[in-house]
Amino acid sequence: MKVLMVLTSHDKLGDTGHKTGFWVEEFAAPYYVFVDAGVDVTLASPKGGKPPMDPNSTAPDAQTEATKRLEKDSTAQHKLETTCTLDDVDPDDFDAIFYPGGHGPLWDLTNNEQSIKLIEHFWSKGKPVSAVCHAPAVLLNAKTPSGDSIVQGRTVTGFSNSEEAAVELTDVVPFLLEDELTAKGGHYRKVDDWQAYAVQDGMLITGQNPASSEQTAQRLLDVLRAMV
Repeated sequence: MKVLMVLTSHDKLGDTGHKTGFWVEEFAAPYYVFVDAGVDVTLASPKGGKPPMDPNSTAPDAQTEATKRLEKDSTAQHKLETTCTLDDVDPDDFDAIFYPGGHGPLWDLTNNEQSIKLIEHFWSKGKPVSAVCHAPAVLLNAKTPSGDSIVQGRTVTGFSNSEEAAVELTDVVPFLLEDELTAKGGHYRKVDDWQAYAVQDGMLITGQNPASSEQTAQRLLDVLRAMV
């Protein structure tokens, strides 16, 4: 089994002067779910090379067993430093696509044409598409072969309005993910802030927040195993 993980290349948190990027836990936990199951993981990003980490996700209170493992994993670190560009990806080489979150994807991957084409290709081939936390934003402009939004009529989750308010970024982000998923016709679902929650609707698997990253990846893995 082969999974493509797509990370953001965006490092600016709006006009705040602060940095953003991908959330380390949302990469690390799924990455180890996959590799520990023998999955071949390839990392990609819009610009290639080392994607920016959200500095807040490297703070002591944001660390988990997965992030601590990542810090000591030279193989994974090398993969992170040498991500390929989305232009270099052949979607037919992979069985599924997974997007870790962080605020970065709201700015670059949401409207990235290569990313949208990748999602649409996976979807048209009946391959699983998965994203966690802010990363379900990558689905907003992707369409089914019939021209409908991929999220239309499907149960989805992602970083909630209340969680965005809790981190005091409601007026910084370009849009509120909960609102946009709903506007695209998605049946948005959530649980209490910061609790683990992942939902699957057919080949679409989404997770609400950082705590949901491992569960989201595990659901994707279960789908892949069922397809073998």
